[in-house]
Amino acid sequence: MSNLNLNFYDSSLIQPITEPETSTVPANGADILIEQLYKFYGDVKVLEDLDLNIQAGEFVAIVGRSGCGKSTLLRLIAQLENVSYGEIKFQSARNFREGITSADIRVMFQDPRLLPWKSVLHNAQLGLAKEQYALAATLLEKVGLKDKANQWPAQLSGGQRQRAALARALAHTPRILLLDEPLGALDALTRLEMQNLIECLWKEQGFTAILVTHDVSEAVQLADRIILLDQGHIARNFQVDLPRPRKKSIAFTQLEQQVLDAVLAT
Repeated sequence: MSNLNLNFYDSSLIQPITEPETSTVPANGADILIEQLYKFYGDVKVLEDLDLNIQAGEFVAIVGRSGCGKSTLLRLIAQLENVSYGEIKFQSARNFREGITSADIRVMFQDPRLLPWKSVLHNAQLGLAKEQYALAATLLEKVGLKDKANQWPAQLSGGQRQRAALARALAHTPRILLLDEPLGALDALTRLEMQNLIECLWKEQGFTAILVTHDVSEAVQLADRIILLDQGHIARNFQVDLPRPRKKSIAFTQLEQQVLDAVLAT
């Protein structure tokens, strides 16, 4: 059994990064190289011989039926669980010699997980040094919660709580942001607003983003690439060559249907 490997890896193992013509994302994220990844829970095999290369600053969506291993993969990347076999390696896009640690990775869950006894601002400042408090306040303003900073989480709507959770995650200036169905419980309009907000902040900060979602339209809306998992394997890989900001179009609808058909076929 091997533990998660956090050392940076030899750049000869990856291909040179080529920015899509439509992308203006700065490369402030981290490359992720996953090799021969296995995950077992007792006798149950959740992930099997999985290989995946994610480039710095890339936005990847992972789709698939329930139980296919999507959230497990995210938890392994986040170091919330150990791999059974294989390696997950990281390399900073800022400096070849600079490694990636757990402090560079943040997770947003479906539940915002705010501390109810702390104000919205204090939630956004969790884990920060005092000199970083101003950044948390700035991010609350960016997510539209400047006037809610001194309120309690219970006083916020569901969408506002997720905005606060997003500000808290980004206040740590992560190189990698993992999104585990963070918009699943929101109403349709709030969900669209949050999608736009996440895309805007991703373009501004350039972190590597991995989104787990059951919403194929959301995957097409946000991702550079869509990975379809089936029984612990990568079944399909879809490149999303659509200009940003994305609007419903024939090409958008065709790709959405193609991905949906592939999910239904698994």
